[in-house]
Amino acid sequence: MQVNPYLFFDGRCEEAVQFYQHALGAQVDMLMRNRDNPEPPPPGMLPPGSEDKVMHCSFRIGDALVMASDGRCQGGTPFQGFALSVAPADPAVAEKFFTALAEGGQVQMPLGKTFWSPCFGMVTDRFGVLWMVTVAS
Repeated sequence: MQVNPYLFFDGRCEEAVQFYQHALGAQVDMLMRNRDNPEPPPPGMLPPGSEDKVMHCSFRIGDALVMASDGRCQGGTPFQGFALSVAPADPAVAEKFFTALAEGGQVQMPLGKTFWSPCFGMVTDRFGVLWMVTVAS
């Protein structure tokens, strides 16, 4: 059994996935739009004009599976109470990931040496997702 994160981007899922492809080398396994749903949602479930929004997407960052959606597109889905952690083996790759994730986002803790890692930092990306970037000792 696995536990995988499922992120709701409230209308910005495709943009977020493209960002993660660029920033982290994410590979998309599957992307389905609302218009492709074989069982359309009940009336009023989705706002008009959301036919091209992402109903479900799965993508991989390294060996990790992440799933995502635009959700119900009803305004702001705050990401709170969790972080995604990425652990490249090389500090140069950690710096590359961190810098890319910080573009349009906000650094919470700059990359630096800690007692548990030669290279650790925290950044909230432009979509509001908190990331921890760490290199194992």
